Amino acid sequence: MPLRIGKPVTCIYNINMYYYIFCQGDILLTSEGNIPFGSTPPIDIKPWQLVTTLCNGNDTCKIIRLDTPVSGNSHFKMVPLRKSAEILSPQTYQFAGKCAELIYWDRNTKYCGVCGSPLKWQTPISKQCPECQKEWWPTLAIATIVRVERGDEILMVHANSFRGNFYGLVAGFVETGETLEECVAREVWEETHIRIKNIRYYGSQPWPYPCGLMVGFTAQYESGTLLLEKEELGGGGWFTLNNLPELPAQGSIAREMIDDWISEKKIREQ
Repeated sequence: MPLRIGKPVTCIYNINMYYYIFCQGDILLTSEGNIPFGSTPPIDIKPWQLVTTLCNGNDTCKIIRLDTPVSGNSHFKMVPLRKSAEILSPQTYQFAGKCAELIYWDRNTKYCGVCGSPLKWQTPISKQCPECQKEWWPTLAIATIVRVERGDEILMVHANSFRGNFYGLVAGFVETGETLEECVAREVWEETHIRIKNIRYYGSQPWPYPCGLMVGFTAQYESGTLLLEKEELGGGGWFTLNNLPELPAQGSIAREMIDDWISEKKIREQ
């Protein structure tokens, strides 16, 4: 039988539970930097502010959206979700991202795209139209990101959309009808006018800004002269271990892939 909002979620847990509370891209943490936990909500919560209830392992978690941020309370602090990656454990941060994605999806999926009727929650992560019975599930915007190497050099770029002066890796969204590998090659060509080869899967990362999945690859330079697409990139070039630019923040797959390359180069130099 489907789990429905308003009824207890069936899982093993104590009366205590976690409260993932969000407001305008920020998450509520305790002053010690933890997810609020207890038998009652840490702040006054209205019934309509509860988005859904999830089980994270054996832990019950309430997902709540506030209209205004919590302020003037020394026991709690509002932290941008991206910044919370530096505070929470990787597992907790990833689950918080899932919660944020569900909040975004809930706000943007109120009516059935087939018949226009208001949707109702069917399970903790899906809705159903009560009129035509169409089921609706959260969708992901899938993007690829690639570490391109040329000998002892790595290709790094500064996208115009970056908030800061750091350089990252070439990335872009997958288009309808193309494979992930085709997306990698296309994005590199469109943004830098170089050809790549030996495209290999590296790993992936949920990216809840607002609802994406970053799929990482590595590749080797094949041919071409670097020519940046100015509408997308404000800078870019080939970098060695000794002249790296400012790097992305910890917690992103871009930084993980760059750090992995750095470690490989340092090992080879020993």
